[in-house]
Parts: sequence; structure tokens; C-alpha cells
Amino acid sequence: MPAPPARPIVILISGSGSNMAALVEASKRARWGERFGAGVVAVLSNRPDAAGLAWAREQGLATAVVDHKQHADREAFDAALMAAIDAHAPALVLLAGFMRILTPGFVHHYEGRLLNIHPSLLPAFTGLKTHQRAIEMGCRFAGATIHRVTSELDHGEILEQAVVPVLPGDTPESLAARVLTQEHLIYPRAVERVLASTPSP
Repeated sequence: MPAPPARPIVILISGSGSNMAALVEASKRARWGERFGAGVVAVLSNRPDAAGLAWAREQGLATAVVDHKQHADREAFDAALMAAIDAHAPALVLLAGFMRILTPGFVHHYEGRLLNIHPSLLPAFTGLKTHQRAIEMGCRFAGATIHRVTSELDHGEILEQAVVPVLPGDTPESLAARVLTQEHLIYPRAVERVLASTPSP
């Protein structure tokens, strides 16, 4: 059995986990273990029915569910989530379609180690319904952003962005599908940049 990576990565999801899968596959293809001593070790979700959990288990990754509905408030949920994450002593925590707003205490706990993907060209269209809003505003371009997480929603240092055209007749769904193909490219690229720019322990 291979030794655990010196720089473990934990990914948080809430649904299908397509960005999580792209990250896991990129980590193997680009040999993050050999190059950076890093590797994805666990996938956690706030939803027991998140489809990405089954895929992660098939890859031999540890999985866990911390159901937000089972906790009295946001602070209690975040405390339970932190305990589950910290069991893996992560060098990085990657939010990949994780649909929960995190408390400042959680963000501070992982300061410098917490990355997120957002389906717009930040600082435009923070929050939800980004594709619908871009179309309604008449934007000619949309895209996705990888950024460091701060206590202010969808802010923080921008690490990577991808731009896609908004086409005549686009719906939020068709635009989202076009953006998603780029998300799968830029998230692994951003993680590689972070790993390359920070020394191994």
C-alpha cells in the first residue's frame, strides 16, 4: 500500500463532483505525488446523496458526509466539518461545488489553504444564479474563477480565470455547460501553481 502523500488534499462537494473528478484525474496524470508530494486523500460532502461520493470511493479515496441538516446552526456544522477535514491533516482544502456559506472561523482555520471555484469572472456576479444574471445583463463574455477563500463571499486573491463567449440564444444551462468545460481545466492548473509556489513540509 503506498505511503500517504506528504501534502494531503481534501475536496468538498455537494453534488455530482465533476470538478472533484477533474482534480483527482489531473493529480494522477500530472504526477502531483512525484512532483509536489501532494495527492487527493479524501472527499467530503454536506449531502448524503451527493453523486460524486460514489465516484470518489471507486477511486479508493476516503469519503465522509457531514450533513448540515443534522446540526443546529452554521457554527455547529462548520465545527463538525472541520473535525472531519482535520482528520486528514490537509495541506489544501478545495471547494468544488460545495454549496454552503462558511463561517469566518472556518475560513480563518484554513487561511492560506482554502481554494474555491466560482462560475463567473469575479469580481462580477458573486453569489448564485451567475449564468442567468450574465445573460440578463447582456454580457458578451462569462467564465469561471479560482480564488483563495476569505471571509467575504467570493472574494480573495484570483488565481486563475477562464473566459467563454455568451452566444445568442444561450440559456443559463447551455452557458453553464460551456463554462464547466473550462472549470475542469483551470482548477487543476491553479492547484498546481499553488503547490509549485509553496515549499513541501
